[in-house]
Amino acid sequence: MERATQTTDPTYDFRRYDRVWKRVSPNLEPYPDFQKEAVTAMAELPGGSPNVPAPPAGPEQDGGLEQLPGAQADPCCMGSAAQDMLEVIEGFIEAEVADRRYYQAFARQAPSWARPQIRDLAADAGMHAKRLMAIYYLITGECYQPSVSCERIFTGRWCPALRERYHVEACNGMNYLRAADSTTDPCLARLLTELGEDSYRHADQLLAMLGRAL
Repeated sequence: MERATQTTDPTYDFRRYDRVWKRVSPNLEPYPDFQKEAVTAMAELPGGSPNVPAPPAGPEQDGGLEQLPGAQADPCCMGSAAQDMLEVIEGFIEAEVADRRYYQAFARQAPSWARPQIRDLAADAGMHAKRLMAIYYLITGECYQPSVSCERIFTGRWCPALRERYHVEACNGMNYLRAADSTTDPCLARLLTELGEDSYRHADQLLAMLGRAL
């Protein structure tokens, strides 16, 4: 597939970063040594110049931008490394939204002593969903719209419902930590780890409530 010859890879357009840094600190020269080396390397490419970065190399070409300093490792959080996890993130969002609805219904049917804790679980699930949707926006620049369900939720008897939710939260924790181990994006891995630890904490709370109810 042909690419437009005027397209410039924003990762190596240092003029873009210079404009940002000048707004933050006008007297600071951002990464002068690295910028000098990268511009020099781009000037050696066919058609390159010290002032204008060379266009991205096509997949059929050898050499090109992959030879530039830092080209093989994406230094940005929530960048290309995190894009491989988009379907996983979507699944986590849908699960947290569903958990929030369940806990809201659960709180209405729970014993009075347990209702505040169940409401807290609902609030945490909603916060998890919002954090994941913010991450989705950072990666894609688009807002994710979760599915909307209007089905009535019936939680059933108290102890069996607690048992079921314990297993749900424990499995959520395991899946979050497993997803954190499978991504190379450090910021995404840290957030997924935090959500996994929260899910295990929720499981412990449900276990304590079950122990009181038995």
